[in-house]
Amino acid sequence: MWSAHHRRTAILGWLVFVVLATVVGGATGTVTASDDEMGTGDSARATKILDDAGIDEPASELVMVGAKSPDGWRDAAADLSRALDRTGRVTALKEPLPSKDGKEALLRFQIKGKSDDAADQVQPVLDAVDRAKDAGAEHGVTVHQFGDASSEKHLNDLLADDLKKAEFTAVPLALGILLVAFGAVVAALLPVGLALTACVAAFGLLSLASHQLHLFETTFSVMFLMGLAVGVDYCLFYLRRERDERAAGHDAETALRIAAATSGRAVLVSGLTVMVAMAGMFLSGLLLFKGFAIATILVVCVAMLGSVTVLPALLAWLGDRIDAGRIPFLNRRSRKGVHASGSVAGSLLKPVLAKPAFFAVAATALLLALAAPALGMKTEQLGLEKQFGSDAPLSVSFREITAEFPGGPEPALVVAKADDIRSAPARDALRELTRRAGKGAELTVHARQNVAEIAVPLPGSGTGAEAKKALAELRADVRDVRAGTGSAHGPALTAYVGGDLAESEDFTDQLGEGIVPVFLFIAAVTFLLMLVSFRSVVVAVTSIALNLLSVGAAYGVMTAVFQHGWGASLIGSEKVGAIENWMPLFVLVVLFGLSMDYHVFVVSRIREARDRGLGNADAIREGITRTAGAVTGAAVIMVAVFAVFGMLSMQDMQQMGVGLGVAVLLDATVVRMVLLPSLMSLLGERNWHTPRYLRWLPQVSHDEPAPAARPASPTWQHV
Repeated sequence: MWSAHHRRTAILGWLVFVVLATVVGGATGTVTASDDEMGTGDSARATKILDDAGIDEPASELVMVGAKSPDGWRDAAADLSRALDRTGRVTALKEPLPSKDGKEALLRFQIKGKSDDAADQVQPVLDAVDRAKDAGAEHGVTVHQFGDASSEKHLNDLLADDLKKAEFTAVPLALGILLVAFGAVVAALLPVGLALTACVAAFGLLSLASHQLHLFETTFSVMFLMGLAVGVDYCLFYLRRERDERAAGHDAETALRIAAATSGRAVLVSGLTVMVAMAGMFLSGLLLFKGFAIATILVVCVAMLGSVTVLPALLAWLGDRIDAGRIPFLNRRSRKGVHASGSVAGSLLKPVLAKPAFFAVAATALLLALAAPALGMKTEQLGLEKQFGSDAPLSVSFREITAEFPGGPEPALVVAKADDIRSAPARDALRELTRRAGKGAELTVHARQNVAEIAVPLPGSGTGAEAKKALAELRADVRDVRAGTGSAHGPALTAYVGGDLAESEDFTDQLGEGIVPVFLFIAAVTFLLMLVSFRSVVVAVTSIALNLLSVGAAYGVMTAVFQHGWGASLIGSEKVGAIENWMPLFVLVVLFGLSMDYHVFVVSRIREARDRGLGNADAIREGITRTAGAVTGAAVIMVAVFAVFGMLSMQDMQQMGVGLGVAVLLDATVVRMVLLPSLMSLLGERNWHTPRYLRWLPQVSHDEPAPAARPASPTWQHV
């Protein structure tokens, strides 16, 4: 109400905050995480040894030249070698390595400069290879390229394009849905404008935070996704309640006061729940999730504060002008829709409340059936060839190269460090490690840094079951050799196994260990917040149970679509045989947070009706029907935003979009319209019972505020 009475201060203060956060964040820049920071386990220790020693492995590239006849590649390979050398960006270019049948040859080289800058330096090399492809096509010569720099550049370009596509698609989509919902341009622009300014301010704050907590490349995409969804939702809940109260005959001041005391409070409870739930990701032990946590907490906090400060100020300033820019056809439809959504919800509720046991069992069975495929879920760190799709040129090149030259572009890397790498015990240990690594292992000794590297090719593409088995054996051999080089035999030799596959396996193992404490933290926090808000153990427990059913169904659908390929082609995706390893934990945390939007909003309205003296069934009916329009609109916008991400190019973005979209859709329909009312109907008065040992909890009112005297402020009288 302070914001409503001091609207100029509130609005200007918000704009100043957004501008300052954006300018300061842009001036300081964003710090991204290095490879050793993102990793965990032995692979991260191996990377750290190299970093501490100042050893930077240049980005390596592979180019395969093939022909229809043996040795038919020689002229093309010689021309390409000269072209690569002329770019000035290539070093350590080796002689062509022929394949077994002699029809292909592999050019191996590195990109000059630091590996972190390789993606920015590789374009002339890509141009040279493209020219060789065009020239070779006329003579039946094929050229395929894959490597660190080329794949990273492709990934960066794809991420930038995807984020731009998401921004330019999600925002107009949300605006169009709001136009249909409200039938007026100003009412539709308000939630989108608030959400976008919240995202912009949060981007600046996140850039500042990145200097203390380094970020992953996709963190800003996740922030935008969350910010747009919750920003529009919070504003929609608030605005819908204010319009409903105006339609009920209240004046502007009373309608705004009721919206602030009911929907405003629900926004605060929901936002706080989301932020605390997101904080659970700090317990994962992985920098990726810590970045996701700080990003989502910032954007939800900014959106929540904007919804309870600048939004009331704007509503007070606009007054009836909130309906400015009416679209006749849509406006009539939207006004009817407010009542129609309630009447439709009421019609759907009749059989649910008449036979609550049947519908509770049926809804639970449906959600469990959808969750069933998750029992066979497999997770892995999807390689770039799977991220880009099987038809992408980079994926085709990866398959062609690994088929003719097994071992994968990225071998396992044994990194060893000793007090004196040239001492006899250290040399003996390195010799033993190289012998156990088998054929093809290459030893490189950095004598000045007392560090050694052993590159060990892995079977097949370097990512399959054979490669994982070989990696496990290699790690066992390294542990054996390391255990035999203690002080009794001379200078100690410390050795760890790194490489892409080792990093993926370590990351997955850490996720498996981290998901339990994260889940326990989120469940405990959700329970406590719901307990304080509603003083009911039953409501707190059922909140967690309903959320788990939604999460399980999302897991099942993700597994069915992306692991098994059921219906993947319908969204332009394909079967990849696994779920991105960070996705289950991320979806769990986000859904636990987002589902509280609807749950707090709906249960608060039910409790509000209950506090006015209605019986349990009547309170459920009124709470569901009165919130049906807002919940439906918010769910449609969230699902639409998530669907945009489900249609992007990257496999992990597709999985995230589909998982979150399906979960929100089920949460707003099956859970909130069927399972929640049927369960609350079965529980009856036990929903609101406060045990004697909890009666010390504060009493949070969910009723409408009592009428207040009109303030004497000329500003408010003008409204």
